[in-house]
Amino acid sequence: MEATGLDDFGDRWFERPMDVLLDAIAGEARLNAAGDFSAMQQFHHVLRDRLLAQMWFKRHPEILARPMPRPVVIVGPMRSGTTRMHRLLASDRRFSHMRSFETISPLPRPDFEEVLDGRREDFRPVLARRIMKVARLANPRTLSIHPTGPYEPEEELGLLVASMWGMKHEAQWHIPAYGRWCEGESAVPAYRHMADLLRLVGWSQQVSSLRPWILKTPQHMLDLPALLEVFPDARLIFTHRDPLKVVGSAASLAWNQTIIYSDHADPARMGREWLHKTALQVERMRAARDSIPKERMIDVQYEDMERDWHATMERVYRFLDLDMAPALPGMEDYMRRAGALKRRPHAYSLDEFGLTSGDVLDRLGDYVCTFDVPIEGETPPPIASRRTMRA
Repeated sequence: MEATGLDDFGDRWFERPMDVLLDAIAGEARLNAAGDFSAMQQFHHVLRDRLLAQMWFKRHPEILARPMPRPVVIVGPMRSGTTRMHRLLASDRRFSHMRSFETISPLPRPDFEEVLDGRREDFRPVLARRIMKVARLANPRTLSIHPTGPYEPEEELGLLVASMWGMKHEAQWHIPAYGRWCEGESAVPAYRHMADLLRLVGWSQQVSSLRPWILKTPQHMLDLPALLEVFPDARLIFTHRDPLKVVGSAASLAWNQTIIYSDHADPARMGREWLHKTALQVERMRAARDSIPKERMIDVQYEDMERDWHATMERVYRFLDLDMAPALPGMEDYMRRAGALKRRPHAYSLDEFGLTSGDVLDRLGDYVCTFDVPIEGETPPPIASRRTMRA
């Protein structure tokens, strides 16, 4: 409030997860000096942006009146190909999407009207480039795990962080108490605020409000009922991948962030946590699907995208009732750029995190059978129960 001269944070619901998060950081995260400084900066940034959001809503009431028709939401566990699907669809100018610099800084500065008038440059892409450079210097592996750039399409997870909500915090700090608390709460207030921030981002982009949004973040697997309450006409693309790869890759992603902020990260504890989180995501996704009309959802296998992304995207476009031809040049351009961005393969293994294939399949073997998820590489141990009907 002192930094901005503003005092309206909007819906104060966010204070509940914030209190739990602060307690968990103080009691569990064991931050180093860099982690402590980063956490203080992050909280200041999020709270400032809540104040700026309310300022923009008051200054331009038309923002909150922007419709958000039939968003396309990509729903899948971490590392299941959601980023590739998101960026391929974002190559199609018939859709709206967020860019990386908007995920980092979703709120325009108070002088943004001058940017719209052409009298000033938007500083947010410059800031995003600096932040990405620092992150890569702190841990060079981040680029190979999640290649990106300031203008690359990016997920809206930062808009949920605006309500102190979501797995981003758990992939950044060891805070299991916060994770368990969130698992027992409704995310509807966080998703309502996210929707309003998307309206603000769309307004700042000066794009038509009739263009459907492309959304994706693994958080949606945990919060599908909340997402569908806020976006009741959403169309859903479910991505599936071998859980032996998903769990190992998710643990590796979290590990490579956590070790920046704490000198006490435990790989075995990390493995157990992300096995739990992945299994819970799948469980909640399967429960939520029972109430979703089948014509509003489609399943896509990671292996199918690896084998023939073009044919798989044609199937997705038939589901969306759109001609893919106008989007194809943009998709092909993205695939070329993706190859240039990714400097080396993301290397990881389950045993790095104290897990075996049996541990993972004990929790997720039924998911593999139900959705016919191909196991990558060598043949896994036999799975006791097999289903022939898809959920």
